[in-house]
Amino acid sequence: MHATAWVHLDWVLLVVVMWLLIGLIGIVALRRFRFVAIVLFPIGACVSLLLLGVALSAAFAEPEVAVLPLGLPQLPFHLRLDSLSAFFLMLIGGVSAGVSTFAAGYFRKGEGTPPGLICLEYHLFLASIAMVVIADDAYLFMVVWETMAFSSFFLVMANHRIPEIRQAGYLYMLVAHIGALGILMCFGLLQANTGDYTFDNMRQQHLTPFWGSIAFVLAIFGFGAKAGLLPMHAWLPEAHPAAPSPFSALMSGVMLKIALYAMLRVIFDLLQTRIWWWGVLLMAIGLATALFGVVFSTVQVEMKRLLAYSSIENIGLICAGMGLSLLFSAYGMKSFAGLAMTAAMYHMISHAFFKSLLFCSTGAVLHATGERSLGKLGGLIRNMPWVAWPTLVGALACAGLPPFSGFVAEWLLLQSFLFTTGLPSSFLDMLVPVMAALIALIAALSGYTMVKYFGIIFLGQHRDEKLAKAHDAGPWERLGMVWLVTGCLLLGLFPNQVIAVMDPVTRKLVGAGLAQSVADNGWLLIPVSVERASYAPAIFMLVILLSLGLVFLLVRKLYHGRLRRVPPWDCGYPWITPRMQDTAEGFGQPIRQIFEPFFRMQRHLPTAFDEHPSYKVTVEDPLWYWLYLPLARLVERVSRVIGLLQQGRIAVYLMYSFVTLIVVLLVVSR
Repeated sequence: MHATAWVHLDWVLLVVVMWLLIGLIGIVALRRFRFVAIVLFPIGACVSLLLLGVALSAAFAEPEVAVLPLGLPQLPFHLRLDSLSAFFLMLIGGVSAGVSTFAAGYFRKGEGTPPGLICLEYHLFLASIAMVVIADDAYLFMVVWETMAFSSFFLVMANHRIPEIRQAGYLYMLVAHIGALGILMCFGLLQANTGDYTFDNMRQQHLTPFWGSIAFVLAIFGFGAKAGLLPMHAWLPEAHPAAPSPFSALMSGVMLKIALYAMLRVIFDLLQTRIWWWGVLLMAIGLATALFGVVFSTVQVEMKRLLAYSSIENIGLICAGMGLSLLFSAYGMKSFAGLAMTAAMYHMISHAFFKSLLFCSTGAVLHATGERSLGKLGGLIRNMPWVAWPTLVGALACAGLPPFSGFVAEWLLLQSFLFTTGLPSSFLDMLVPVMAALIALIAALSGYTMVKYFGIIFLGQHRDEKLAKAHDAGPWERLGMVWLVTGCLLLGLFPNQVIAVMDPVTRKLVGAGLAQSVADNGWLLIPVSVERASYAPAIFMLVILLSLGLVFLLVRKLYHGRLRRVPPWDCGYPWITPRMQDTAEGFGQPIRQIFEPFFRMQRHLPTAFDEHPSYKVTVEDPLWYWLYLPLARLVERVSRVIGLLQQGRIAVYLMYSFVTLIVVLLVVSR
């Protein structure tokens, strides 16, 4: 093995090997539930912490490369650990530490796949995504990319006895392989007919604008299919609810970001061309995806589907920031490109923590109640306070409220769109603020969705008597959620320090960053200039704590001992029942009416002959009927035509060979 100063790469490979060993031990202890849950998963969490530390150290180091004596004779595996890889390794390590800890207390006996096999699939998935970000040639990249796809497929299929889960897994694998075809063709263009598929060779190629544009579109298509961009999003709201909650957390929090990593690697590192309309296209796709995702999340009545559509929204916002950075980079506006890229990357790591937290808390609710439907939940804050308050933190972060991580990410993104004038085109100067208004709308709808999510589940009264027996999360689940809450708080309170870690990445990708400007202003986060906008998270948090303390003291001093409990005001109707609370369907009805053209709605009206008459509205994705089902029918027709060639008779197959030979001879002779 040939290497040049790859101390950090040594540690990353050690982490990968340790995860694989944990998975193999799980196979040996296939059905030893307590050993797998309480020993192997916590060890995996410790390995994740090791990866976090190694990646943080490597973020400011020089790039390290290595060639492994594996692969094919003329295609060895090339590795590279640079600042971009280190950032995503930090994301993987930080999030997976919390999710693995939560998983140690989540699993129950007799649920689907044997625990040892789940352990193997889980840690193989972690090892493969870590290898994706350090792969430095197309061959190794595709090997570990497909390993990631297959291991996540088996995680989705953990409860494979349920037909709906099998269908969700097959859809996920289908979209993943269609995307993989686009990735293969993209790498084929990037190597520019040299036969050398290393990323170093691709960096040295200068494609023409035409072929560069083709490679760019293929990258958006291939990696966008894994990230959940329109119109390749259909797998995401099906696979996330199907997978067990810790796997949903990793898929949404980590795997979607690995697709964005690959997009950054190709567009900003391997492609040497920058064209302005690339940025506009990526922004348009991102904002369309974000609006689609947030509108559909507002009307969902199932917990994990709501979070899945919310992930589509956040991925769209991140891509919009990447597109804006690409637009400014094409015009040589490096400082603005650095601001937009910082916003996009901050949103990546922020979303990784708060969405993983929300999926974990959803899993705790699901185990405690056995219910997925929001319409059958309510009042759980009384029985599950240890799940309620982390969920509240995740919901506030997802809604983009200070002082949590989501606010910093969305605030930086808005600054990127609002305070970036001076583009050479008047059309673009007009277009960018309009997109900023759209981002504000998306942020408002996201807040609306989180109010619905938290309020319907935890507030009000129990909608079902069995909810009174719901139990709180166990110690391992609590510890995992507390770790993810800590990430949301630290990212929200210390943005300047986080931006300093991101600075080597943004400088590598677009040639500029924010670290120097924010370092010059102490605790103030100033993206452009103090005259335009600034934010002081520590001061904001201090004001909140002082205000809460003052209110507490006043209440204790003025009203202590004077508490009187009375029934709530019932509007003159004393027979209030839990059924009279606002439902998930009712909460989303205003948005459903405003954005009705977005949906394909089926209304089920009661009839006079129904024993239990009810009114029900089903909201469906129109793209499923406009795009996916017609494509499926077309493929079936083509398959039937091709199937006519298989007659099952050897004489017919010999005739095919003879005709093929004649055609080849005619072509060669000419």
